[in-house]
Amino acid sequence: MEMRDIQVFRAVMQAGTTSKAAALLGISQPAVSQSIRKLEQSSELRLFERVRRRLVPTQEAQALMVEVDRYFAGFEIIEHRVRSLKSFGLGRLAIGALPALGTGFMPRAIAAFGLDSRRIQMSFQIMSSREVLQQVSAGQLDFGLMADELSVAGLEHSEFLRVPGVVAMHAQHPLARKPLIQPEDLMAHPFIALNPEDASRRRLQAALAERGQALRPILETPYSNSICEFALHGVGMGVVHPIMALDYLSRGLKLKRLAFDISFTCLLVFRPGMPLSENARQLLKAMRIQLQTDLAAIEAALGR
Repeated sequence: MEMRDIQVFRAVMQAGTTSKAAALLGISQPAVSQSIRKLEQSSELRLFERVRRRLVPTQEAQALMVEVDRYFAGFEIIEHRVRSLKSFGLGRLAIGALPALGTGFMPRAIAAFGLDSRRIQMSFQIMSSREVLQQVSAGQLDFGLMADELSVAGLEHSEFLRVPGVVAMHAQHPLARKPLIQPEDLMAHPFIALNPEDASRRRLQAALAERGQALRPILETPYSNSICEFALHGVGMGVVHPIMALDYLSRGLKLKRLAFDISFTCLLVFRPGMPLSENARQLLKAMRIQLQTDLAAIEAALGR
């Protein structure tokens, strides 16, 4: 098999037709068809059915495309890195964070870091904890912030944050004047829960089970910010990550302490044997300072 034929195959799979693939590659349509025939002969696989002068991918083609995409993804990462080095040299940071810290906390920390005064380019992505884990492992991120529900074996890691969850509700909620939310309160009012696979959701269920109660949510959602939005619209209340909830206080969201501890834990992860750059260390310093500021703001909100 020749690499050029693999490239043509990938273009046909992506474009959907030989004519579009030919335009994408800058070659003729007969050249595309010839490459596909060569690839089928060399691989001894039937990759396309010829239906009314169109190529329809077979199951073998779909399976092969998964591996081809995985192969080319590595080259695309290299190309991106080469372009970055041309433009910015080594002055580049790539960071990923789970949504709980990515939507509000990290923008505040990056602003405090003073990105505009540094001669660097930053890539910041909000992604799931699984994606953070995968991209740190692949070397695509300098470091990442993720929840504690996945194994981080093989990576350097430390606890960045462990904080008790809080109950988010509308300002007119029946419990809005109550200083401390008890387990029975969660049973007596409509409750919005994080998805069952979430580690804090599992901790909540275990804590309630110890007290002879079972969680019966009216709604499940993967992120704390969704719970905050639903709570603001009067759908119910839910236990959320307090850092995420900070961004909703100005819109009238009320935060209440739980009578029992349901913690949210965030891990800092990076690749072993890859020391962090000075810029990465300075950003982490800004993040830790911002974290203390945010935790103080949470305490103030809970004291109201």
